[in-house]
Amino acid sequence: MDRDGHGAQERDAYYMRLALREAQRAIAHEDVPIGALVVYAGEVLGAAHNERELRADPTAHAEIIALREASRALRTWRLLDCTLYVTLEPCAMCAGAIVLARVPRVVYGATDPKAGAAGSVLDVLSEPRLNHRPEVVSGVLAPDCGQLLTDFFAVRRGGDSNSRYAV
Repeated sequence: MDRDGHGAQERDAYYMRLALREAQRAIAHEDVPIGALVVYAGEVLGAAHNERELRADPTAHAEIIALREASRALRTWRLLDCTLYVTLEPCAMCAGAIVLARVPRVVYGATDPKAGAAGSVLDVLSEPRLNHRPEVVSGVLAPDCGQLLTDFFAVRRGGDSNSRYAV
């Protein structure tokens, strides 16, 4: 148990559920449903979902937006003592931003076998030549995180139009 009386697994599942809710918001503007939160001392300082389509911006990933919000809230680029929760394994760009922001802990749901940079394709977050290596926890609510993406892409490809995540 940690100091607030909750185990790390229970806490991680709680925040991942919030990240999943955030991810669902991306569907309204046809973005890939990925959600991210930055949590500091039990408070969500940054919550975001993918907005690449909405902003016509290739860097508008959920993680990047959440990191920016948290940095503004803390008034520093160093996100020390924070945890980043994200529904999909970070890509190389987001993993680089995580390292640069000095985020000490990253928790993600589903792995990304095509672009994951926390162990699947690359392992930026564990790269010994970099000056920062966060703790990484993977697989938190992975089935739920993965299903959200599967349903989204099935609808986009003309599959199950009765999906609860229909666009």
